[in-house]
Amino acid sequence: MSFYSFVKIIHISCAVISITGFILRGVFMLNNSPLLKHPVSKILPHVVDSLLLVSALTMMFLSSQYPFVLDWLSAKVIALLVYIMLGMV
Repeated sequence: MSFYSFVKIIHISCAVISITGFILRGVFMLNNSPLLKHPVSKILPHVVDSLLLVSALTMMFLSSQYPFVLDWLSAKVIALLVYIMLGMV
């Protein structure tokens, strides 16, 4: 397995965990669950999203593919900004 493949697996795993956690925290918020205030609910999203960003940047440099040069990568950057804005709500 190449280093790029390893980083890609980490990236995809973090993306799935991040989206799942986002939805779960939304459910907690709608139900006024005390789990929303649990330390894991507060810290884990930052750790996962940081790993997601680092793995994305690593893959970008390893493959020499950059946003605003490639349309699909530009779309991912815009989607990331929308995701961050939704998370702020």
